[in-house]
Amino acid sequence: MRFPNQSRLRKPAQRVIRSLLLLYLVVPGTVLAETLHCPCKVTHVVDGDTLFVLDQTKSARKIWLAGIDAPELAQDYGSHSKRHLEQLVLGQSVEVEYAKRDRYGRIIGKLIKDGQDINLQQIKAGLAWHFKQGQDELSRQDDAIYRSAEETAKTDDLGLWSFAIAIPPWDFRSGR
Repeated sequence: MRFPNQSRLRKPAQRVIRSLLLLYLVVPGTVLAETLHCPCKVTHVVDGDTLFVLDQTKSARKIWLAGIDAPELAQDYGSHSKRHLEQLVLGQSVEVEYAKRDRYGRIIGKLIKDGQDINLQQIKAGLAWHFKQGQDELSRQDDAIYRSAEETAKTDDLGLWSFAIAIPPWDFRSGR
């Protein structure tokens, strides 16, 4: 059975959906009314800057840690970086602060465990670079803190900085 005006109701709804989809395609990183219901449980660590969490609605979410770039697994210190992140958060309850997604659909977020910035911990340990190309993902304060932590890790020859030449993952991925 059709109600009168039913077809008129569908068209505005279809226009709204089309507009939202267009916005999502045109503006990279647009989040369509999606939120993480934290605390979230870290279920899997992919590498030193990517992991999966399970939120309170039991939805699995892929997270890329904002403002950092860890060595690829095939690079020197790649597996060390992954293990360090696993030791910090695997199976643990965390908060995820985020405002956007990357072109691969990953949530770009800051991981907080017991009030501690986990992204920053990866940099401090010398197991990730401060990702300067992603500085728009961070507050000015976090950007300055991450930059300073990288400089300290370099000065102290920690982790990947103990090599004479540490190849950034963005150069490694591009084959430079």
